[in-house]
Amino acid sequence: MVPILLVLLLVLILFGAGFAVKILWWIAIAVLVLWLLGFLMRSTTAGGGRGRWYRW
Repeated sequence: MVPILLVLLLVLILFGAGFAVKILWWIAIAVLVLWLLGFLMRSTTAGGGRGRWYRW
């Protein structure tokens, strides 16, 4: 009985980790798209140069 429970626990852990990794990939892709959009749509400064679109 204990080996079956250990295998089921291992399957649950691996399934949870796989799901979390998949969600993290989607979050990373969304952040990359937002960064690229911000980079491409940054405003120009008064001197005609390109300004930074981020604050830091």
